[in-house]
Amino acid sequence: VEPGISTRELDEIALREIKALGARPAFLGLYGFPATVCISINEEIVHGIPGERVVESGDVVSLDCGAVVEGMYSDHAVTVVAGAGDGQKDRLLAACLAGLSAGIEFARPGNRVGDISHAIEERITSLGFRPVRDYVGHGIGEQLHLPPDVPNFGPAGTGPLLTEGMCLAIEPMVTAGGPETRTLDDGWTVVARDGSPAAHFEHTVLITSGAAEVITVPGD
Repeated sequence: VEPGISTRELDEIALREIKALGARPAFLGLYGFPATVCISINEEIVHGIPGERVVESGDVVSLDCGAVVEGMYSDHAVTVVAGAGDGQKDRLLAACLAGLSAGIEFARPGNRVGDISHAIEERITSLGFRPVRDYVGHGIGEQLHLPPDVPNFGPAGTGPLLTEGMCLAIEPMVTAGGPETRTLDDGWTVVARDGSPAAHFEHTVLITSGAAEVITVPGD
């Protein structure tokens, strides 16, 4: 991601790499989505459709992508600043990533989904931001979206019990302003209602007997 590249080019890179590794894109055609990667820029929170838009210096760019390997789905998101950033954008990204890390710490057998949700919300709010409430994480496996929902807010000690072998996609989304959202006329792209920049981080994690195994850590 660098100034001057189009979102379509980024999508083409992802499609080529996924196929070269013997996998298939998880998003392409799913529910009618027309691309391999959801690419959301600045006030766009999630589900942005790649096209002719060119990335500019200072843009906050979120990439949400998944692959299917041997019938199993993955889901992963990362947000970066293209070119020169600034203090507010850096803090926004750091808060969202910290929320994800906090949630993963509680993804252990014997805890409940609400423990993950509460940890995410508590960490993000401690850094001066608020998580988006309209979109949540989810179970994942032989389908991209499975129960249970994994909100990024709420009380601890609530929700389904976590057991060894469960797989979850944990994905906080944070805006620099209010958490309210709206969907654009394309029926996909979700933006911050107040126009503030947004960040989105996500990992697919497997509940084990101890600390969760993060499936979507980038490889060599």
